[in-house]
Amino acid sequence: MTAPAVTPTAAQTRLRVDGINTYYGDSHVLRDVSLHIGAGETVALLGRNGVGKTTTLKSIVGWLKPRTGSVTLDGEELVGCEMMAIARKGISLVPEERRIFTNLTVAENLKLAQVTAQKPGWTLDHVYEKFPRLRERLTHKGDEISGGEKQMLAIARALVQDVKVLLLDEPTEGLAPLIVREVENVIREIKASGITTLLVEQNLYSALAVADRCYIIDQGEIKFEGTPAQVRTDEDLRRRYLHV
Repeated sequence: MTAPAVTPTAAQTRLRVDGINTYYGDSHVLRDVSLHIGAGETVALLGRNGVGKTTTLKSIVGWLKPRTGSVTLDGEELVGCEMMAIARKGISLVPEERRIFTNLTVAENLKLAQVTAQKPGWTLDHVYEKFPRLRERLTHKGDEISGGEKQMLAIARALVQDVKVLLLDEPTEGLAPLIVREVENVIREIKASGITTLLVEQNLYSALAVADRCYIIDQGEIKFEGTPAQVRTDEDLRRRYLHV
């Protein structure tokens, strides 16, 4: 089921995934998955658990190698490149597990990301302005801060590098409703700064609150492309592909 959506022109398209097929061993997980994201756009990839959302992100960053298909950043082919090479080109994945250094302080986590960046991104002052909660926790170690603060730190670490496309995997997973709203505001700030974002999220209403467009994936296949408004108003679509 595919709904009409505004399609960025070739000049505007920042990230394009075209017909990728990705396997875990002999298991065919992604089946001809295609999607596109315009420069500065925020797109949500929605679906139930285990349908291929995270596999799509891993295929984009080279964590997994698609057997067929294409992934391009500003027209440059990425399939076949190593993960570090893809990261240097400006694609950053914030995984669901967050993967901050729990034995380092918040400030040390950020400074380490900054000094290892190929090109500078947000300054630390900019990070602290947009993430005031992190400013309050600078001397706390990673295992001493809350889940919401860990998520903000993981996102902030990506942003101090020169990011063209930010991939967020379940950024509100396990967070209290108040913290979910804070993360949503952070994503809006990222969009306002011009960074292209692909958001994988099971929190449907959080994703719809920040996305420009949506894709729905089911059993490794894209089943829908459209707007948040279309997802909100189509009860049959939600029941078929999103409700547990």
